[in-house]
Amino acid sequence: MLAAKLIKDQGIQVIGVHFKIPFCKLDIKKNLPDIGIKLLEFDLGADFLSLISNPRYGFGSNMNPCIDCKILMFTKAGELLRELKADFIVTGEVLGQRPMSQNKQALRLIKQRSGLDDLLLRPLSAQFFPPSLAETEGWVKREKLLDFNGRIRTPQMQLAEKLGINKYANPAGGCLLTDPCFSKRLKELLQHKELSLDNLALLKVGRHFRLKDNSRLVVGRDEGENKLLMQLAKPGDYLFFPPKDLAGPTSLARGLITMDLINLSSQITCSYFDSIGLKDAEVSYRHIPEAKDSAHKVACLPKSSFAHLLI
Repeated sequence: MLAAKLIKDQGIQVIGVHFKIPFCKLDIKKNLPDIGIKLLEFDLGADFLSLISNPRYGFGSNMNPCIDCKILMFTKAGELLRELKADFIVTGEVLGQRPMSQNKQALRLIKQRSGLDDLLLRPLSAQFFPPSLAETEGWVKREKLLDFNGRIRTPQMQLAEKLGINKYANPAGGCLLTDPCFSKRLKELLQHKELSLDNLALLKVGRHFRLKDNSRLVVGRDEGENKLLMQLAKPGDYLFFPPKDLAGPTSLARGLITMDLINLSSQITCSYFDSIGLKDAEVSYRHIPEAKDSAHKVACLPKSSFAHLLI
């Protein structure tokens, strides 16, 4: 956002490109203030499936393949140049801001491997790098570019204030791959060879339990997650609900679900019903896409008895 504004203020038309990945929590349309640029969005979900399985340059502290991610996005941006009739690419990277993907060696590698080379301009740290094509051609005035360096975000925040930008996302970022809890779930999903866009969407919701090698249960934690689980249910899944007179979660079971696992899923779901000391309860369940619910009474298990199933 800052980089785009700096270049736009030099009289250059800027087109914003946002690449959507399955692990980003940020809604760019809600969080990007109007800085007078057109914004395009492209979904990289399918490309990310192969990337996350075996990133060439490895992972960061969790399951974040930051270098491979940047190379993928910059390569895609390069493919858009001719279509958008653009001359060069601008990014908001800051030298030294992130230890894995924004050290000098990594930034050089990303530029080379994406095929962008001197088509890539990093305005916030431009003074630390050789002039890009945009600078040598005189399209951009190098003396107006900056020398930000390091992990402290104070210079960026001061620049945002100077440029009149008061609304922006948390500087810590919104990628779930840097979250230890989510990364643990993703590793477990990869170990069971269940990587798919549908399962990645499910991975972001609720409490997860591994029932068997080929089946899992997701229990909603609040009303929003309960509704989302119903939206994410696909043919073959089972949904579990509390009775109408009792508050509790919606749960979703996916995989090879037997009658024994229907009973276990019902018992786990029952354990989260909103009633202290509840020993048993009626649980409704539905096999998607069937519209009719079935119901049975089950014993509500103590949470300690299935804690070993929690992912």
